[in-house]
Amino acid sequence: MAPPWIAPSILSADFARLGAEVDAVLAAGADLVHFDVMDNHYVPNLTIGPLVCEALRKHGIKAPIDVHLMVQPVDRIVPDFARAGATYISFHPEASAHVDRTISLIREHGCRPGLVFNPATPLDWLDYTLDKLDLVLLMSVNPGFGGQQFLPGVLPKIAAVRRRISALGREVRVEVDGGIKADNIAAVARAGADTFVAGSAIFGSGNYPATIRTMRAAISAAQAAAGTTAI
Repeated sequence: MAPPWIAPSILSADFARLGAEVDAVLAAGADLVHFDVMDNHYVPNLTIGPLVCEALRKHGIKAPIDVHLMVQPVDRIVPDFARAGATYISFHPEASAHVDRTISLIREHGCRPGLVFNPATPLDWLDYTLDKLDLVLLMSVNPGFGGQQFLPGVLPKIAAVRRRISALGREVRVEVDGGIKADNIAAVARAGADTFVAGSAIFGSGNYPATIRTMRAAISAAQAAAGTTAI
């Protein structure tokens, strides 16, 4: 399994001082920066666009930027985020008219494609796409708002995705987003996730280094107990 990554979601950051907030969580040990992009159409909220991604790159952020598109349609905005400096771009299959074409579009623009599954979205899309993906993102809340409670019913789904990836035999990251906190991150790791999105749990903690250390310790203990510690 790939080394675990912690991805703070800037949706919960202080936007009046966003550059400093992102600097702080990266200095505290975060691995990548997570963007929740909402359009008030596919989901009932409106958040950020490519200009924020570009601004962080101009600010000096070098870490990978993980863009989760909760928008419909998808293809129009992919090139904009690629030019703005995105590393990963993930989208919901229901929001794309042609899922395979959108995956190819993301890769053609130099980014790593991911597919996102809501809690009630079946994994059947992976039958046709997993070999083309670099990331599978499983929502452990219904998308649209930060600060929601983790839905434990997603744990078997995480395990199912991990089994598919193991059978495939190539590295594809398993990311989980929604209600991730220090007290449930071990269960998410045991299920097979290797990338953990946390917004309010980190930005609302008041002590970014301590929170990220606690999360890493819980992940390491869970992976060691399951015999899946990254090498």
